[in-house]
Amino acid sequence: MRTVFVLLITLLTSFGFSQTFEETIDSKKLGETRAFSVTLPSYYEQNVDKKYPVLVILDGEYLAAPFKGILKYGNYWDDLPQMIVVSVYQNYGQQRFKDSAFDEAGFPTESGANFFEFVGMELLPFIEGKYRTQPFRVVAGHDTTAGFLNFYLYKDNPVFNGYISLAPEMAPDMEKRVAERLAVISKPVMYYQASGQGDLPELREKTEALDQNINAIPNKNFRYQYDDFQGASHYSLVAQAIPQALYFIFDGYQPISMVEFQEKIVKLESGYTQYLIDKYENLEEKMGLKVLPRLTDFKAIEAAIVKNKAYPELQDLSKYAEKHYPKTTLSVYHQALYYEKMGEYKKAAKEYNKAFTREAIRELSKDYMLTRAERMKKKKDESITEEYADEVIEDGVIVDEDGNVIEPTTEEGEVKEGDEE
Repeated sequence: MRTVFVLLITLLTSFGFSQTFEETIDSKKLGETRAFSVTLPSYYEQNVDKKYPVLVILDGEYLAAPFKGILKYGNYWDDLPQMIVVSVYQNYGQQRFKDSAFDEAGFPTESGANFFEFVGMELLPFIEGKYRTQPFRVVAGHDTTAGFLNFYLYKDNPVFNGYISLAPEMAPDMEKRVAERLAVISKPVMYYQASGQGDLPELREKTEALDQNINAIPNKNFRYQYDDFQGASHYSLVAQAIPQALYFIFDGYQPISMVEFQEKIVKLESGYTQYLIDKYENLEEKMGLKVLPRLTDFKAIEAAIVKNKAYPELQDLSKYAEKHYPKTTLSVYHQALYYEKMGEYKKAAKEYNKAFTREAIRELSKDYMLTRAERMKKKKDESITEEYADEVIEDGVIVDEDGNVIEPTTEEGEVKEGDEE
């Protein structure tokens, strides 16, 4: 009986760990069967509605482990998103060189062109047809395969959003062509390349040239980072570059940090709630990542609003909370806190009491909210609404202390065109 119990517990807990599956494709493009592995995020089976970005790792035999290690660490702290990791096997015989082959003009030869199409037309459709993916893809490679992944940028609509090029061995004129393509590609792209002080001179020469060419591009509509690691060899730079690359690609995904709070948010004159809204909208628009706004981020914005006495923005925060955490006490709390800070204690008490019909979230339990309601009932209203007369927002419009709607006007006092609605 004890043995059965232990096996059951082991089986149940194993579902929470990432799982790796060996896969194959009978490739028409390659004319052979190609093997690769797919590592799914923790709790993939339980989170049936969640979709994940895809990381394709070339030279998967030796590059996958360090990538997955950093991802696992970042996932633990919610600094990096969970991803579906596809590790392509190429490290046998001359396969990686055949897959990455190019001609004297700097374009893929037949075997390189076939592998190029295999990834874009067979591998990615296979992954996206079998697993739950978000439309954000990253590709990574080292030396030969790092140079190869740049070919995807030669297309008008590249299949990848993020590129991690580690000590690349570039085709002829690639240091010029990549910069030229980055300058005209309209699709949001994140490009990372790394070299090391001890890397091969012929490789460093081209990475440095590409770096100069990219930095010379005016009005960049892409994100770029180049790391040149002091004392690092062609191989040791990989271990240093991978965390830098992943944190660069997913910059902005991390929860609001104390540094971000102190140096960016709390210094704003207004727009604290909009800062939070923009943070998560940018994740979706630029990375295709649909992330539920974190409760810690709501707390940070609340703290900035209170610190700067921008109390009317608590109403905006309440509406944003209601959108993403409906039926919970979060939105009720922010609206009640607004009334409390404005000295309208009767309204605050009434709002706090609404928590009775809501689900508790974070420390905002029903008991906590109802206790605050009782405190408000014992206080006499000391409204400071007049001090915020032009800033009080109700139902999306600005009102004065008498509840009259304040219309936006021109210098002549006319209602602005388009505002009549």
